[in-house]
Amino acid sequence: MTTKTGNLSLPLKLSFLIFSMVLNCMGIVILQLSEAKITYEKLGFLESFKDLPIAFISLFAVGLISKTGTKKALLTALLTVGICSAVLPFVEVFWFYKLWFAIIGVCFAIGKICIFGIIRNNIADEKSLAKTMNNVEASFMIGIFVVNTGFGWLISSSYSEFWKLGFLSVSLLSFITVFLFSKLDISEPASDGKGLIEGISAMIKLPILLFFLVIFCIVFIEQSFNSWLPSYYKTHLKVNSFFALQATSFMALFSYSGRVVTARLIHRFSLVRYYWICLAFILILLCIISGIQYFYSVQSEILLYLFPVIGLFLSPLYPVINSKMIAGMEREKISLLTSCIVIFSSLGSSVSSIMMSILFGNRMLDWYSLYILATVIVLLTVSSLYFYAAKKNL
Repeated sequence: MTTKTGNLSLPLKLSFLIFSMVLNCMGIVILQLSEAKITYEKLGFLESFKDLPIAFISLFAVGLISKTGTKKALLTALLTVGICSAVLPFVEVFWFYKLWFAIIGVCFAIGKICIFGIIRNNIADEKSLAKTMNNVEASFMIGIFVVNTGFGWLISSSYSEFWKLGFLSVSLLSFITVFLFSKLDISEPASDGKGLIEGISAMIKLPILLFFLVIFCIVFIEQSFNSWLPSYYKTHLKVNSFFALQATSFMALFSYSGRVVTARLIHRFSLVRYYWICLAFILILLCIISGIQYFYSVQSEILLYLFPVIGLFLSPLYPVINSKMIAGMEREKISLLTSCIVIFSSLGSSVSSIMMSILFGNRMLDWYSLYILATVIVLLTVSSLYFYAAKKNL
C-alpha cells in the first residue's frame, strides 16, 4: 500500500463503522418496536425499505459517482447519514423509520461503491487486496458490536425510554469522518466510459452470475443472524432485552476477530482453501446446535454461546470471495462490479428478513437453526459450482 492509502485507512474504517451502525441497528429497532405492538410482518418488510433502495440506486450510482467524483459522493453520503441520525430521535411515527432506512440504504450504496473503488485503485495484488478488505470490513463488525452494546446498555438502564438518543453519537461520528476526508486528496478510480446496459451485459457470464448468487447466499445467512438473533434470543431462548442484544454484539466481536485473523493469515493460504475451511466450520457448528436443540433442550444455555461463535467463520467469506473476484477484474469495471455486488447483497438481506418475519410471525422458531443450516448447504453447492466455473474459464 502507498503512503496515501495508509492515510486513508482511518477514514475508510470509520466510514464502514458508521454505515454498519446505521444498517445493523435494525435488530434493535425490531426488538423495540415489537414491544410497542408493531407486528413482525410489518417489521419484516421494514428491512426492504433499506435494501430495495440500495439495489435500485446501485444501478445508477456508477454514473452519479463518475460525475460528482468519489470524494464528493462519499462526503455527501456520510453527511446525509449524520443529519438523518440527528433527526431520528425526535420523530415518533412509524412511517419515518421507513423513510430513514431508505435514505440510509441509498447512502450506503453510494458509500460502499466509493470505498471499494478507492481500495481497488491503490492495490493490485489479490492477497494484499484480500488483507485490506478484511481490515476495512472488520470495522463493519465493530460497528455491529458498538451499536448493540451501546443501545443494550441504554435500553436496560433507567433511561430506556430515551434509547433513540443513541443515534446522536452516530451523527457526531459522521461529521468527524466528513472532516477527516475533507482534508485528504483522493485520486479518482478510472472509468471505462461504457453505459449501464452495455456494462452489465458484459458481466452476463456464468462464473460472474454464480459469484453474485454466492454473494446473495452469504448475505442471506448473515442477515438471519444480524437483524433477528436478538429477537430469537428473547422470544425463544427467554432472555432479557439486554442479553438478547449482547448476543449480536458477541457475534460481531467474533466476526471482527475472524476478519482480523483472516487479514493476518491470508498470505499463508490459498483464498479458495481458506474459504472452504471457514464454510466447513460453519456447517459443523450448525449441526451441533441443531443436535442440541432436537435431542437435548430447545432452550439449552449453551446455545447462547454457540451461535455467536459462527461469526468467527462466517465473517471472512464475504471479503474473501469479493477480493478474489475484484482482483481479477479490470480497474475500469470495478465500480460497476461493486454496484452489482451491492445489489445482490441488498436482495439477499431483504429476502432473508422477509423469510425470518414469516418464521417469527408463525411461531416456527424451532426451525431457526435448521433453516439456516439448509441455507448454508445451498451456499456450499453454489460455491462449488462457482469455483468450478471460474477455474474452467481461466
